[in-house]
Amino acid sequence: MHSRRARAAAITGAALLALPLAACSGGGDAGGDGGSGDEEVTISFLFDNGEQTISMVEALTEAYTAENPNVTFDLEQRPGGGEGDNIVKTRLATGEMNDMFLYNSGSLFQALGPDQTLTPLDDQEWVGRLTEDFRRVVSTDNGVYGSPIGTSMAGAVLYNIPLYEELGLEIPETWDDFIANAEAVKDAGTAAPIAQTYGDTWTSQLFVLGDFGNVLAQDPEWADEYTANNAKYVDEPALQGFENQQAAYEADLFNEDFASALYDDGVRMVATGEAAHYPMLTFAVGVLQNVYPDNLNDVGVFALPAQDAADTTLTTWQPAGLYVPNTTEGAVLDAVKDFLAFTVSAEGCELQLNAGGANGPFVIDGCALPEDVPQLVKDMQPYFDEGRTAPALEFLSPIKGPALEQITVEVGSGIRSAEDGAALYDEDVEKQAQQLGLEGW
Repeated sequence: MHSRRARAAAITGAALLALPLAACSGGGDAGGDGGSGDEEVTISFLFDNGEQTISMVEALTEAYTAENPNVTFDLEQRPGGGEGDNIVKTRLATGEMNDMFLYNSGSLFQALGPDQTLTPLDDQEWVGRLTEDFRRVVSTDNGVYGSPIGTSMAGAVLYNIPLYEELGLEIPETWDDFIANAEAVKDAGTAAPIAQTYGDTWTSQLFVLGDFGNVLAQDPEWADEYTANNAKYVDEPALQGFENQQAAYEADLFNEDFASALYDDGVRMVATGEAAHYPMLTFAVGVLQNVYPDNLNDVGVFALPAQDAADTTLTTWQPAGLYVPNTTEGAVLDAVKDFLAFTVSAEGCELQLNAGGANGPFVIDGCALPEDVPQLVKDMQPYFDEGRTAPALEFLSPIKGPALEQITVEVGSGIRSAEDGAALYDEDVEKQAQQLGLEGW
């Protein structure tokens, strides 16, 4: 039976996709005197009630107060989802936000009106060490507002390493190479070429969502144009994700029970060699560690390949951010900034790993992963080192229609063509865009 943490990972993944889905030196006084001398300081801290979040927050605050006994944290948990969003937005709007809070990065962060509600952090040393992808999703034209907590993850292709070695396959850089590898597995007859698990409908979206880095490589302005209603999924390059899913189905590359199989089945299949590939978020490492530890390093990962190798980019889901409202002042503000520096110090990074694990690399230079992280996490690092990553669309645009997972199930089951599915999805997002009051809709 799965542990509570393994099941929480699966639930978190469903929520993510269903929503609008070394030596690392701390700056300033990190781990020193709280940035406020001997003055007693209490920091109120609001964060979501996810199991992984709670573990990381408790580890970081306990370690920090051990080194800074003049600082006390008043920890407050909030629910996730819409109820939690409303709490954050209401407190910011009324000037009653906690001294510091943890919240999403990307489009949900932008909806907070950061220039009017948050404290810019550009003066902090660690800001210069943020990856460009993360900086992009916690910034406006006027400043950087967020510090990362936790690691990144990716929407990519999990693959079975022993199968690849047995068949002499190489990591594919193009879609044609990927299909050729899948066909080789099919010919061998020992495993399903590509696992699909439409019994959990949210898992059907990876062919489209995981392809977004490739879209952005071809058109860097696509997310902005999409938000402005000037780009559509029914057109290239975004149509390609739907077309790839249709092509994989028509080539009979899925497991026989793809219509009813569940996420847990997909992870099991790629771990044990029942399937060669499984397009999925890399948070699956949690299930691998807890349920299939003997197969943990039998699973690697590669970016969902683009049609052209030059465009193949790892689509990443960025970690949440720690933010400071503009109502935090004086000694408390100094202590909060010092705590933020501590969270991205060598000690802070290690605490986060021990408490929450790693779904991918850190998003701040200098915070390196240890050598003993699972293979699929190691496989992500070269994409980061080479600058071959891009944020998932939900971090760059607030538009994500509710019907995508149903549409991709239909496209991946031969019920609807790629072009019809993309056109239907373009219609699906209109109502949400209009509700958001976006220009051009």
